[in-house]
Amino acid sequence: MNILVFIKRVPDTESRIRIDREAKSIVEEGLNFVLSPYDEYALEEALRLREAKGGKVTAVSFGPDEALSTLRKALAMGADEAVLIKDDLREAYDPLRIARVLAAFVRARQPDAGLILFGRMSVGSDNAAVPPMVAEMLGLPQATVVTKLEISGQEAAACREIEGALEKVAFRLPAVVSAQKGLNEPRYETLKGIMAAKKKTVPVVTLAELGLSGEEAVPRVEILSLELPAAKQAGKILPGTAEEAARELVRLLRNEAKAL
Repeated sequence: MNILVFIKRVPDTESRIRIDREAKSIVEEGLNFVLSPYDEYALEEALRLREAKGGKVTAVSFGPDEALSTLRKALAMGADEAVLIKDDLREAYDPLRIARVLAAFVRARQPDAGLILFGRMSVGSDNAAVPPMVAEMLGLPQATVVTKLEISGQEAAACREIEGALEKVAFRLPAVVSAQKGLNEPRYETLKGIMAAKKKTVPVVTLAELGLSGEEAVPRVEILSLELPAAKQAGKILPGTAEEAARELVRLLRNEAKAL
């Protein structure tokens, strides 16, 4: 089975984020970038399926040249091939544009993909919109926020997280699946894998080569401003007896927090 995994280069969640208000973007200088954590679950699932059922795993990223390092990590983990869809825009917050590009890539370069895997969302934009959009554009069944995936031939079943419960869905391949934490435990790269990844060629595909130009390649989402979250305020210690503290707590929740 030919398995396609879309991955993204994102800022390390342990890094301190700085904002360039004039450019309306984050400051990349000195910032550590990693493979999006949810994408690691998607990639690991692809590798496990290949090991169990055979086939090929191709990792694909849509972004600037710096995304090549993320693709080499995927190769070091065990992906067979990697492809970069070149994008000169530094910040990609338009999920519809991204979905159009990825769907165009599948049609043009991977029409025989039996399974298309994503992380449930990328760390940073956090919109979780791209996987279902790609499925819709390709006319494929989809299962999102998946914590368990079973495949037998062309039949598949997935357990997915919904509010307060797990939902089990059945579908046929080819299909689009987005991975949630708990689906598996991603492996580490091996030294042998890292050395092999350095020798592999990563093809670069442009938007023009995918037949995308004009309005299709232009983002429709504009960032008006970008701000860091407000600093957390210090907690309050309520004096008095337990009864007095309870009354004061209710008053604060009603008048200040507006929670009651």
